[in-house]
Amino acid sequence: MDFDLSWILLGLPLAFVLGWVASRFDLRQLRIENRQAPKAYFKGLNFLLNEQQDQAIDAFIEAVQNDPDTSELHFALGNLFRRRGEYERAVRVHEHLLSRGDLSVADRQRAQHALALDFLKAGLLDRAEEALRKLDDTPFESQARLALLAIYERSREWPQAAEVARKLEASGEASFAGRLAHYLCEEAATHTTSGDLAAAQRLLEQAIHDAPQAARPRIQLAGLLRAQGQDTAALAAMAALTDAAPAALPLVAVMLAQTAQACGQAPQALELLRASYEQDPSLDVIEAIVSLETATSGDARTGRDGYIRHLEREPSLIAAARWIAGEKLEHDQFHPQVQRALDHAVKPLSRYRCAACGFEAKDHFWQCPGCQAWDSYPPRRVEEL
Repeated sequence: MDFDLSWILLGLPLAFVLGWVASRFDLRQLRIENRQAPKAYFKGLNFLLNEQQDQAIDAFIEAVQNDPDTSELHFALGNLFRRRGEYERAVRVHEHLLSRGDLSVADRQRAQHALALDFLKAGLLDRAEEALRKLDDTPFESQARLALLAIYERSREWPQAAEVARKLEASGEASFAGRLAHYLCEEAATHTTSGDLAAAQRLLEQAIHDAPQAARPRIQLAGLLRAQGQDTAALAAMAALTDAAPAALPLVAVMLAQTAQACGQAPQALELLRASYEQDPSLDVIEAIVSLETATSGDARTGRDGYIRHLEREPSLIAAARWIAGEKLEHDQFHPQVQRALDHAVKPLSRYRCAACGFEAKDHFWQCPGCQAWDSYPPRRVEEL
């Protein structure tokens, strides 16, 4: 059978035309898709700037569907889901990113960090811890360690928190000596509760050695020694505050006065408290001075004159109420009602207030129950701030 060359001559132009038509169709489709993706992206951005998060999410989903290989759109969508509290959807987005083989190292680290934040916000601390530990030796290492520190503090895992704090300090992030002392004090409190007082004392002495200027270890050690009947040693621990952390003396002033009376060192304690008061007047210190002066003189009026001396230096409703409590009024039959009203009025003034979040409490805290900040409670009552 003879091969007809005319078919080749006819077929070549036809193939060329079909190829040209197909390429035009592909280019047109590509242009349409490229126009749609930026349009959806900018539409989502516009919604986001107008704080219309629902519409922004819909627009970004459309953009991701049009261009599924764009990692930035996935990051934007995942962050939006997290901000809205839709943590499961945020996790799915970031896990999808991590499953991609074509993701760059920088984007993979970024996705790992975003996934850790998703778990953290969702309260899945175990999974957050696992995700954060994978960020060692990445640009997100410091942020990850700070987040780990918050997790361990929240779950009260003090040895693990101490390990992370030491790494942060070694990397030059900041000094964590005070925080590490708090961790030792927390461990000591646990041992005290379980009855292992020797272990608690060792931890507190280590905390004093590691952070000599920290007030809490000395105060906690004084309380521990006093509970064991070692009043002289407890008094020495409290007296050491005047050099190590003089501003914290009001926190132990009343206990110091009671301990001094118990071990027969009231005059020495009175001298120490007066010297502290002259440097920095305080309600708790004057309260301790009044109790010691009353005990040593045997005259309640002589002791209570301390409140008048305080009022001459500082206006104080608390001091006035305590002075009036021991006075005879002209219409003394109304004294109970007047005293009750004064005591009610001074209750809010005798609280402690967190300097970070404003949370008020009857007792002084080393870590704020509201915002979890350390050392945010001044050792002064609200009235004195």
